[in-house]
Amino acid sequence: VQLQAYGGGLVQPGGSLRLSCAASGSIFGIVARGWYRQGPGKQREFVATIRVGGSTDYADSVKDRFTISRDIAKRTVYLQMNSLKPEDTAVYYCKFTATRADYWGQGTQVTVSS
Repeated sequence: VQLQAYGGGLVQPGGSLRLSCAASGSIFGIVARGWYRQGPGKQREFVATIRVGGSTDYADSVKDRFTISRDIAKRTVYLQMNSLKPEDTAVYYCKFTATRADYWGQGTQVTVSS
């Protein structure tokens, strides 16, 4: 099973983007779906997660600006990003956590710049 992330791009500060990440097939035992990011010269960091029961968590830096959601039937997780800031510039990766393995997408570039 592969994860395909898309929706990144160039956006001005204050703008919005919606990222999507779709799984190519069914994954048994999913515990959570989430997003991580890696900015220039930085380590990969947690952004948001949505657990199998629907509860969510966010990094403090994106709280109240980003919203994670999912469509189980489409095997897809989304990240709605509003009020984007230059410091949000990064490659965004999706991750599906399952009981037996973790699955990572290939990353999609988000650049926030005027």
